[in-house]
Amino acid sequence: MKKEFVITEDGSHTIYLPELDEHYHSTHGAIQESLHIYINNGFLNRQENDVNILEIGFGTGLNALLTYIYAIKSNKSVKYWSIEKFPLTPNEYHALNYTNDLYKEYSTVFESIHTSPWDENSELNKNFILHKVKADLVDFQREFPTKFDLVYYDAFAPNKQADLWTEEIIKKVGDYVIPGGTVVTYCAKGSVRRAFAAAGFEVERLPGPPGKKEIIRGKKLH
Repeated sequence: MKKEFVITEDGSHTIYLPELDEHYHSTHGAIQESLHIYINNGFLNRQENDVNILEIGFGTGLNALLTYIYAIKSNKSVKYWSIEKFPLTPNEYHALNYTNDLYKEYSTVFESIHTSPWDENSELNKNFILHKVKADLVDFQREFPTKFDLVYYDAFAPNKQADLWTEEIIKKVGDYVIPGGTVVTYCAKGSVRRAFAAAGFEVERLPGPPGKKEIIRGKKLH
């Protein structure tokens, strides 16, 4: 699938897929979008010192990089699992500019995030273990060795990747989450809110990042 690299309004890259007419991140600012949704309203909202995270859609690795950075800053210990069907190639992730300037000191970490083997634990730091799973969530049947405190639900939009936003799939992901656990996603569509509610989450709408009115966060009730 053809990929085009686009500079967003905060200077960071997103990737555009002409075939789907879809971007990996917001054109209003890739880094500021990920910080707002997944770090500020997700990771930093959790009070535990040890946080187990599941990401749906590894994509560019930006969410993993930012989580690593803020785990170190906040002295939290993270086990980070991510499911991705179509990983980027080395040429593609090397073209991303996330560590060119703002996060230059983490360039080696970003490289390790992408070069770490699939389907294995990789200790990027004594407080950060990454485990990438190359799989299609729809067909994914394996059991995880743990349940998760936090889910980053970052699949492509429902009108582009509808099979990842069904009630059945969201229920499947919800079953991986501990009671009291959190899910955060950029998608605030009514059908998505209802699917998370049906999966046992108490859902709240929160202000979105630039260019987006709302996001949602859900708390697993049981």
